Amino acid sequence: MIAGVGAGVAATPFLGGVAAAAEPGHGHGRHERVVPGADAAAADGWKPLTGQRLGVITNPTGILAGSMRSIVDEMVESGAVNVVAVFGPEHGFRGTAQAGESEGTYVDERTGVTVYDAYGANADKFAEFFADADVETVIFDIQDVGARFYTYIWTMYQAMAAAVRSGLDFVVLDRPNPVGGKANGPIMTDGYTSGVGLDKIVQQHGMTVGELARFFDGEFMPRVAGGRLDDRLSVIKVRGWMPDQLFAETGLRWVLPSPNMPTPDTALLYPGTCLFEATNLSEGRGTTRPFEIIGAPYVDYHWAAQLNKRDLAGVYFREAYFTPTFSKNANEVCGGVQVHLTDPHRLDAIRVATEMLVALRDLYSDFAWRTYAADAYPGQWLDKLTGSARFRTQFEAGAAADEIVAGWRTELAAFDRRRRPYLLYRR
Repeated sequence: MIAGVGAGVAATPFLGGVAAAAEPGHGHGRHERVVPGADAAAADGWKPLTGQRLGVITNPTGILAGSMRSIVDEMVESGAVNVVAVFGPEHGFRGTAQAGESEGTYVDERTGVTVYDAYGANADKFAEFFADADVETVIFDIQDVGARFYTYIWTMYQAMAAAVRSGLDFVVLDRPNPVGGKANGPIMTDGYTSGVGLDKIVQQHGMTVGELARFFDGEFMPRVAGGRLDDRLSVIKVRGWMPDQLFAETGLRWVLPSPNMPTPDTALLYPGTCLFEATNLSEGRGTTRPFEIIGAPYVDYHWAAQLNKRDLAGVYFREAYFTPTFSKNANEVCGGVQVHLTDPHRLDAIRVATEMLVALRDLYSDFAWRTYAADAYPGQWLDKLTGSARFRTQFEAGAAADEIVAGWRTELAAFDRRRRPYLLYRR
């Protein structure tokens, strides 16, 4: 085991030999300088990772805050550690691919390291990759955005299962959750799992990837992998971050985790407005503000007016007109809204999206679910995003937003209790 924070041990700081700073207090005022796990490890010459054949799962967000360079480039050039493979998730290691795409398997020109195409890879495929490269320790360093349907956490889940079966060490270089540490939304249920939600977590999970790894190991790995990593799982913690802190307050530079996640504001709204992927509205792909600009050719000024009457906390809806350059309604003029954040700390993104959908249903007869060729029924994609058929069936029956949101309160409270033993940062 590499020294660190194990899945089943106390949540003590591990900073690669760098002393942990005192934890800042709660509130939205002053915080210490935030130091991601990768920077902590690099500051100690990567000592926690020496002497092992390393396979690194990362993408353009896996950088050092100081140099803004890829951890893989820094590791290889340092000569201190032995990187034998890189695993590129959706959008790829260098980030050249669009949504639902990858870069393929290739030899990276800068480092000479083989990059394996890990997008959509299950545990068996990861195990093949690890064996092919003779990996001894798997490193995960990707900036998550805090939503169940953002696929990077499921890449980690599958890689962890492969590491369990292969007897490998697994190290998470932790980063802040950009939307904070509060869990929210409905939970995934049996029969609705997919690549955008492989197991039972809520829609906005409220954990860092290091905390999620501990949760996955304790709650899911015995079932999916036949055992646990236990003390073979280590987390190199973020220093100076507290879960009441949003990304804009960290002092860190935002690197796009994917092509349609351009700003921290996008990430704040995404746990809710991603639901528009399941509708016939554009969710803003093909604009400069995806998941913030939402609309369709049939939408007019009434939508913004209705939404603003609801006086939802933390947001204002500006009437907007736009023409997406690709994806749904490409090259068509769409009416709709831009969701402006007025108080990010009061935002409930899932509640906001629910109110937006209910208003659309009540205003426009042209509103419909997006249909895919593989769908068994209209609205199946919404069921996969929300984790069950409950949201859709309530919505289709004419339920108000209050009723829909009330539907997940009990399961959310249960999930919140269940995750507590795995948390690393004081709530």
